[in-house]
Amino acid sequence: MRRGYITVFLSLSLTLILSLVFTVIEGARISAIRMKFECVTDIGMNSVLAEYHRELLNQYDLLFVDTSYGGSRPDVANTEAHLRGFAQKNCRAGNKGGMFDGRDFLAMDMGLVEILEYSIATDDNGAVLKRQATDYMADYPLGAVLDKISANVSLLQGAGIDTKDMDAWRGQYESEIEAIGLPEKETEDGGMEEVPLNNPADPVNATRSSGVLNLVLENPSAVSAVKVDLGDYISHRSNRMRGKGLCEEAVEAGGAPNELVFQTYLFEKCGHYGAEMDKSLLKYQMEYILAGKDTDWQNLEEVAKKLLLWREASNMMYLLSDGAKMAEAQALATALTAVMLMPALEEPVKYTILFAWAYVESLQDVKTLLGGGRVPIFKTTADWKTGINCLKNVRGSLNEDSGGNGLNYREYLQIMVFLQDTGTRTERAMDIMEMDIRRTPGNGRFRLDGCFDAYQAHVEVTSCFGYSYEMTRRYGYY
Repeated sequence: MRRGYITVFLSLSLTLILSLVFTVIEGARISAIRMKFECVTDIGMNSVLAEYHRELLNQYDLLFVDTSYGGSRPDVANTEAHLRGFAQKNCRAGNKGGMFDGRDFLAMDMGLVEILEYSIATDDNGAVLKRQATDYMADYPLGAVLDKISANVSLLQGAGIDTKDMDAWRGQYESEIEAIGLPEKETEDGGMEEVPLNNPADPVNATRSSGVLNLVLENPSAVSAVKVDLGDYISHRSNRMRGKGLCEEAVEAGGAPNELVFQTYLFEKCGHYGAEMDKSLLKYQMEYILAGKDTDWQNLEEVAKKLLLWREASNMMYLLSDGAKMAEAQALATALTAVMLMPALEEPVKYTILFAWAYVESLQDVKTLLGGGRVPIFKTTADWKTGINCLKNVRGSLNEDSGGNGLNYREYLQIMVFLQDTGTRTERAMDIMEMDIRRTPGNGRFRLDGCFDAYQAHVEVTSCFGYSYEMTRRYGYY
């Protein structure tokens, strides 16, 4: 009888013990599912970021995930599918084929995977991209470089060189000559015609429509002839993919982008005339950022025109301050008007000669800069290159010159880029990036507005044991 009591007691005890054991096992299962779910989510979201665009990193040191994954249609749904795939692979235990191969203790499956928010490279007019670019430049010793650019800009703006309307300034003296009029003489057929003034400024002014590059380059045919279809790039694209929710946070993570630092970044990553890059489609990339034309020739021509205007304003200011050169122009004007017996023309003719002289000197400056030489913002007598006799033969008076002091072509470009509208500069810079990436294998339809650098995902998991959990996480390159 006693043995029977012991058996019943053990049966009751084992029931309680097994209940406790199974409860502990089930609790362990629940905790394991939760822990594994967190690990799976972290691994999956990090794996998505590990698929950053290689060429964008190699060429521009930017970390973004291309949601087209080499295809033609960028879409966050593609990334959701990648995230689900990474997570699902880590949910199920692998089949090892050994003695412990059996039913999965956790039996997890992925449920809903949804990307709720994301920041696109082009969001907020490229602010997300610029934040990464300025972060990349953080370790560069930029202090002296940025101070020099700022000083050059202040020097040029302080004199009003960038805003001087040279055509209007010159035109007021030409209008004075027209208002006074020239004497007339009778022709053989009994008609009347004006006596020519033979102003040496006239043939110089006739060359103004020839195009700057045709005047200053020894071999204009050597200029790149590349032409692109701008309608296919970000600055001209109307159906842009836009981010959702994280743009402001992605920008604030690294602070507001420093425009001067971003400008320096562009000069490191982009080429220009005389310093072209093999990777580039448009060879004169900084010129494109400034001018926005669809050919290398037009972009270089526009930049050369602006350079010419700046130099003409500066050179005219110098001539007006140089007594000896003013006297030369005065003597030539006096001689011309004395023959005409029209002293009233002397003063306006003198100034048209000075403008023509400043223009020829400016052509020489542009030729020097494009040839690798240097030209100061403000000249001294020692820096002046041309004589008044150069007005007789404009092209023949221009010489190759790769020396000098002052600023080189790159430094003048830096001033132009600094003065440019920041939105225009950023969009054209993104055009250049798209152009270059599309030249690489497998990236023929690459779009920056299909790339993100931070995202927030909502992930759900289920278990065949009746459990389900959900989680929202945020990951990014900051």
